[in-house]
Amino acid sequence: MSYNYKDLGLSNTREMFAKANKEHYAVPAFNFNNMEQMLAIVEACAEMGSPVILQCSTGALKYMTKEVTPLLAKAAVDRARAMGSDIPVALHLDHGPNLDAVKSCIDAGFSSVMIDGSHYSFEENIAITKEVVEYAKNFDVTVEAELGVLAGVEDDVVAEHSIFTNPDEVEEFVSKTGVDSLAIAIGTSHGAHKFKPGTNPKLELDILAEIERRIPGFPIVLHGSSAVPQKYVEEIKKYGGELTDAIGIPNSELMGAAKSGVAKINVDTDGRLAFTAGVRRVFAEQPGEFDPRKYLGVAKEEMKSYYKEKIKEVFGSENAYKAGK
Repeated sequence: MSYNYKDLGLSNTREMFAKANKEHYAVPAFNFNNMEQMLAIVEACAEMGSPVILQCSTGALKYMTKEVTPLLAKAAVDRARAMGSDIPVALHLDHGPNLDAVKSCIDAGFSSVMIDGSHYSFEENIAITKEVVEYAKNFDVTVEAELGVLAGVEDDVVAEHSIFTNPDEVEEFVSKTGVDSLAIAIGTSHGAHKFKPGTNPKLELDILAEIERRIPGFPIVLHGSSAVPQKYVEEIKKYGGELTDAIGIPNSELMGAAKSGVAKINVDTDGRLAFTAGVRRVFAEQPGEFDPRKYLGVAKEEMKSYYKEKIKEVFGSENAYKAGK
């Protein structure tokens, strides 16, 4: 099946980012993998009055299928409206590997896509990004690209070392590609195992400031921005899980970026940890429970509660739009 995203009630990110940059907050981009996570995300954002980008990796898309994923996004819009909220909802492809993958998602009803050419040379990255932008414009779909490389693992995206974004390249890249937003590398990292305990993760805010000076008002994106909340790490371990000790990006670091020129912050790992902690808690405390609604429902509410806190403490996007009932 093919859909136009507007027929699903979805929005692209253009107006979202313009409003965010003007009012100095960041739009939450939360990854989802199933219905419960989708509901946790959209209900949290509707209740907080925050815009939201429902973010889907290629792995998540394969799991949910491209036939089901856009309909879950439509259901998210319908759920927000039923709650009395008019928040805009985007469906975004995270780390699209090539033009064919992007085309498939646009045809399926995605309103926003990312083309990740960060592992190519600068010139090749410009070429593939420009090709995607030219195709996406035919459908009024917004495009995100990436300069620099984040270390860590996220689905099929793997890199051992970070390469910070070079501010000297951003003007040329944005100008030649026509891209709508730009993901940069300034110290964040993909996955749950970002930094070892005892370290002091810091964002390179001087690089961010220089990039903002070079492309003022242009929407900047931060990937790999989970905090890896220790309360969930410890709870998962308490109930039989095995996780390597790690810490994430402190909320205080992200707050500064959100109030600056960063219009979109990606979070995936935090939601997975909250969700998993909820499931494990039910299984540990109620070992006879086998009704999926009982343990998935708890997991959904845990994830929702955490994201409501995150919206207020990090993104600053609460009450940007009409809040739900």
